[in-house]
Amino acid sequence: MYKNLFKPLSTSFIRNQHTFKHNVNLRVLSRRANATVNIPKNQKGVVFYKHNEGLKYQDIKTPEPKSNELLVKVLYSGVCHTDLHVYKGDWTEIDYKFDPYLVGGHEGAGIVVGMGSQVKGWKIGDLAGIKWLQSSCQACEYCETGHESNCNHAELSGATHNGSFQQYATTDAVQAARLANPKDLKVWGEERFDEYMAKVSPILCGGLTVYKALKASNLKANQWCLVTGCGGGLGSLATQYAKAMGFRVIGIDSGDEKEKFFKTLGGEVFIDFRKTNDIVSDIQQATKGGPHAVINLATSSDSISLSTKYCRTNGTIVLVGLPAGAVVKSDVFDHVVKSLNIVGSYVGNRADTREALEFFNRGLIKSEIKIVGLSQLEQVFDDMEKGKIVGRVVVDTSK
Repeated sequence: MYKNLFKPLSTSFIRNQHTFKHNVNLRVLSRRANATVNIPKNQKGVVFYKHNEGLKYQDIKTPEPKSNELLVKVLYSGVCHTDLHVYKGDWTEIDYKFDPYLVGGHEGAGIVVGMGSQVKGWKIGDLAGIKWLQSSCQACEYCETGHESNCNHAELSGATHNGSFQQYATTDAVQAARLANPKDLKVWGEERFDEYMAKVSPILCGGLTVYKALKASNLKANQWCLVTGCGGGLGSLATQYAKAMGFRVIGIDSGDEKEKFFKTLGGEVFIDFRKTNDIVSDIQQATKGGPHAVINLATSSDSISLSTKYCRTNGTIVLVGLPAGAVVKSDVFDHVVKSLNIVGSYVGNRADTREALEFFNRGLIKSEIKIVGLSQLEQVFDDMEKGKIVGRVVVDTSK
């Protein structure tokens, strides 16, 4: 009955062998805070001219930063399911900008190599992250109250502003994520620079998104948090953040491999939706009344509706996944009598970003990834659409 309800946004992380070849002398760059770095006129990037009509890996012009922007040499970029939605044009609410093409990507990790005349607080050689929220107006009600992602004038990396699937990208200096130098981090070290840059990239959207959702749940220490699609890329990150924040984690997914992986990340109870005969009863029994919060990452509308049945009275259901065209239907009786709180959570602000990165920098969050060349992005999208992706994919822009 439930076998298709909890299909995750992506499946469990995997390890792969990758030779890191980005040899960057940060000491030299950091001494050149106001210097001009040699930037090529052209670069490699992946572009598309129309939705769902093919990606092209080609030479494109290197962008020039506006007065408020950084120019970032992108080393690695995570591939998010959102990138596929953008390419397909699934979300008609977005005013996509083709000029004449669009470059996707919004989990870019790289080095500042240029900046506009009005930029303050950054220098050449700093490490920067490119996020989904490329910029916001900083003057509206939402920006002033820390809800920058809800700004009506927001620009979105890889959708309304060319993103990180290129070797050099621009991003607003205010919204750019400040990445730590791994040499200053106890659990990383200078010799792991490239590994850090590759693994931090999924945190810029995936990690940030689930961390913000957990904050929106208003959970308290030792309360139960249920993660749907817990064996997927987002689910694996949500499990780890929940554990690090002091919550008890119950997960829904299927398969022995995912169960084992979930528990290595700190998950406590695993519900296999393909094996259970009564998922609501199993969840409520395991948590003695139901989870205090549900983080919905699944791409099925039905799984979201079902969560109102097993969620604890006075609990919170956080909607994160964005399946195209999905409509949530549930029993109003359950909402009212159980006093359920249903909220949406959409990425995060600058403070959320800083906090999410700090968990990663301290070694509390694992980011096990598969790295492929940027030139292979079209194949990644094809595999993602067919449900073949196992884990979080990161593209190396040098390949």
